[in-house]
Amino acid sequence: MKPSIPKGTRDFGQSEMAERNYIFDTIKSVFKTFGYAQIDTPAMENLSTLLGKYGEEGDKLLFRILNSGDAFGKVDFESYKDADGAVNSVALSKEVCEKGLRYDLTVPFARFVVQHQNELSFPFKRFQIQPVWRADRPQKGRYREFYQCDVDVIGSKSQINELELVQIVDRVFSLLDVRVLVKINNRKVLTGFAEICGFPDKVVDITVAIDKLDKIGLEAVEDEMREKGLTDSAIAVIEQILKLSGTTAEKIASMRSLMSGGSPSGLVSETGLKGLDELEELFGLIDAAGIASPVEIDLSLARGLNYYTGAIFEVKALDFAIGSICGGGRYDNLTGIFGLPDMSGVGISFGADRIYDVLQGLDKFPAGLKSATTLLFANMGTEEVRYILPVAKALRERGVAVEVYPDSSKLKKQFDYADRKAIPFLSITGGNEMEAGQVNVKNLVSGEQKSFSASDIQGIIDFLGQ
Repeated sequence: MKPSIPKGTRDFGQSEMAERNYIFDTIKSVFKTFGYAQIDTPAMENLSTLLGKYGEEGDKLLFRILNSGDAFGKVDFESYKDADGAVNSVALSKEVCEKGLRYDLTVPFARFVVQHQNELSFPFKRFQIQPVWRADRPQKGRYREFYQCDVDVIGSKSQINELELVQIVDRVFSLLDVRVLVKINNRKVLTGFAEICGFPDKVVDITVAIDKLDKIGLEAVEDEMREKGLTDSAIAVIEQILKLSGTTAEKIASMRSLMSGGSPSGLVSETGLKGLDELEELFGLIDAAGIASPVEIDLSLARGLNYYTGAIFEVKALDFAIGSICGGGRYDNLTGIFGLPDMSGVGISFGADRIYDVLQGLDKFPAGLKSATTLLFANMGTEEVRYILPVAKALRERGVAVEVYPDSSKLKKQFDYADRKAIPFLSITGGNEMEAGQVNVKNLVSGEQKSFSASDIQGIIDFLGQ
């Protein structure tokens, strides 16, 4: 059989990994400048940790891990059959699967905080850069296995934390040379939608539908809300909100009027008004901080995860067609599910795989990333190799990536090797150089070459541009 990998996953070769590490290193460096420290959590969690945290649709996308041993040996299949005799596979999976691959990094983070609360100092600021898994339908920009770069702070309700996340986004994409748009909304405002349209119990249904607005359009969103039991008059109120335009201040003012009883229903939403107060405060901080990237309020932004309770974020690339490349928000009681109530947190996740696609599509990766080696010493024979080995050692000790070609092959083959690996410098040091106590180094890009004393390690380093 021809070997293959599962759909929705990808192999990454050496050059791709160099580019991915460029992304990870850039993001990590910015996280650290804001005082965040790194943690790791296991790839698999107990299903009891994961289930019920992402909503019904999220639960369907969890990869479940079959219990070891004879997982089905003691199962009473008859008890899992419905009236038609078909086995209820969802219910059955809960008996034969006790663990699952993590869906995101936020819920494991909340579990980590509760489990290690006595060891942590609050507010606790952490970042994680690890893969997550979702049993989704693979398509462009959507994978079943992908990396997230999460940054969260928990134990503080201050909106300075939200501001820092916007500043982090702004700084990361400035360093990556990608223009982005930051969209912000507030889940309390979405709750207000449900309250002023007269269906406070439908807030999850409304949020899930609105979250699909960019994908399926307003008409399809309204059809979905009708299917969930909303009336045409209620949908008309939500449509009025989604079509609001103007500046941030104008949108907030219009929404404040609607939430205060100015909608056709005449209903008031105190929760919605509180969300608008938070948005007003956050945008005031953003204006004071001088964020370079455009930041806008988007009242259609919903983000379908049930645990968000306050500000929600989404980041889109302005010059490349792809879904959101970052997303996150505030969650007031995620740790409460695990027995630690009233521990508010906020975070954002950078989608490394989508960011990779953006940088690749815009040709934004720096030149030279694909070469892990700076200098290749050609193999001119046994004595010549012995001569250059101390030089290679000294360069490596100074941090220069050096290879010595292992075989005494024809020079064309060694040149081809350097070309295939995009190695920028080649040293052809033969008998004449040995007699003179020198090392010859050639820049394969410009053609410039120069000879150095074998002891002039700094001179070689300077020529390499290190």
